[in-house]
Amino acid sequence: MKSLASLVRRSVRPRLDDVRSNRYFSSLDSTDDKHASTGKESKLQDLLDDSALGTGPLDEVDEEDEWRTSPYPIGGVVNPRQSQSMKSLRPKVDPSETSIILFPGQGSQYVGMGKELLKFPAACDIFEAANSILKYDLLKLMLKGPKQQLDQTKYCQPAVVVCSLAALEKLKEERPSAIEKCMATAGFSVGEITALTFAGVFKFGDAIKLVRTRAEAMQLASEMAPGGMATVIYSADSNLKKAIEKAKEWCLERGINEPECRVATYLHPNMKVIAGHTEALRYIECNKKFYKLNDVKRLPVKGAFHSNLMLPASFEFRKKLNKLEPSDPQIVVHSNLDGEYYRNKEHVIQQLPKQIYKPIKWEQMLHILYERDSNCNFPETIVCGPNNPLKEYLKGVNAKAAEFCFNIRV
Repeated sequence: MKSLASLVRRSVRPRLDDVRSNRYFSSLDSTDDKHASTGKESKLQDLLDDSALGTGPLDEVDEEDEWRTSPYPIGGVVNPRQSQSMKSLRPKVDPSETSIILFPGQGSQYVGMGKELLKFPAACDIFEAANSILKYDLLKLMLKGPKQQLDQTKYCQPAVVVCSLAALEKLKEERPSAIEKCMATAGFSVGEITALTFAGVFKFGDAIKLVRTRAEAMQLASEMAPGGMATVIYSADSNLKKAIEKAKEWCLERGINEPECRVATYLHPNMKVIAGHTEALRYIECNKKFYKLNDVKRLPVKGAFHSNLMLPASFEFRKKLNKLEPSDPQIVVHSNLDGEYYRNKEHVIQQLPKQIYKPIKWEQMLHILYERDSNCNFPETIVCGPNNPLKEYLKGVNAKAAEFCFNIRV
């Protein structure tokens, strides 16, 4: 895709020069600096990196209890999240002169997506190339459905990625400055592959083949170990941690070996997504009042994505990734795995397969990207892809930053 490649080259290479010449600033030059600390200070920092699903005291949290830390004041002390912003690279310019581009993931697909992009020749080229690689008419499926087929994991993931990449061509035509001043990018779940492609890590053809492998492997894993996902709304006195523990015990009592139930996605301080065996989710749904959960809503997916039930899919994805020849990012890309930015192509190869079975740290990543002093300006944020609640998630974490966020209509 010559047009997309030239777009990335033109817009981001000077920014890498800025990084190398120290015109960017960051208190942490790499993630290795975080791990260099030891003892209590390191443990506390790890806790601050995660957000809470319960109200237990900080000193009871171990490394596996990522959801135990609290976004609510403990003992009258506000959680010092300002430290998160030091994990981002930011140009020494007015933030309003920069932009951040976000890409949606599975769940944002809908019949009719892509229609608004057909008047852009470069976007049409992307659709045509994707059809050729996938060996089926993806564009027709996006435009006309049927919805039941489009919603299947093996079809919706390529559809969302391809539509998002095509939307970049619309953004390039209508607001080229948004791309030229882009300081960072990130994608939600499979959207991270879109972000990495935009940043020049993957060639277009390799990205589509990688997404196809990911989607097919995740659908197969879902069929091997049926599970599901649910959105949980909660408050300061909720105890989702205990609900998850009891749900696993309930499954064990009913003969389910190695039951899975965990936080799969951190969205904002009052909303998480859980994933696991269907029986575990049913237990939490039926007992939500006991654990003081405000709401538990099952998602229309048949797989427990971003949980250990997806380990087989991760193995297949890694095999495919190891056959590719990615490049170093030409623009800062933040990872779903820990919210921090990828250092180089080796870092991408190491981390990206884990994202399939590890929780999405979207909330933590938003803190890293958007935390600023109250009197500071914010970058312009563009959600580039099918309709998606990424702006709402940003509003839940940083309402002021969300005021400068808009979606590209596709």
